[in-house]
Amino acid sequence: MKRIFLVILLFTCLNGFAQSKKDKQAILDLLEQQRTDWNKGNIEAYMQGYAKTDSLLFVGKSGPTYGWQKTLDNYKRGYPDKAAMGFLTFGIKKVDFLSKETALVLGSWHLKREKDEPQGYFTLILKKIAGEWKVVVDHSS
Repeated sequence: MKRIFLVILLFTCLNGFAQSKKDKQAILDLLEQQRTDWNKGNIEAYMQGYAKTDSLLFVGKSGPTYGWQKTLDNYKRGYPDKAAMGFLTFGIKKVDFLSKETALVLGSWHLKREKDEPQGYFTLILKKIAGEWKVVVDHSS
């Protein structure tokens, strides 16, 4: 009986590990797609990585913004053209799973533009919504 229990426990742990590895890659793929879309100058495509909801929370230097559309509008105001958007790179520091459907990502961002190179850090909370990982909280500094 103990052996059966141990086999079930081991299988459950390994299955959870495989799932989190798959989910981690899905999250990294999402962030890479966002980076690619940004570097193409396509803010609308970049925003597809965010949950399209009024409860989306973005916190930046101007404070909190709630809602997908308001976040998109702020991005468009702050980055009106490709030159303002520059070339974006990310440095992902860690991806931690808070549950099977919630993850925390810590990373850095760097923009290379003609006249400057702003950079900072971000903390994201992502949720698995309808089988896809989406950013629900973004705190960027």
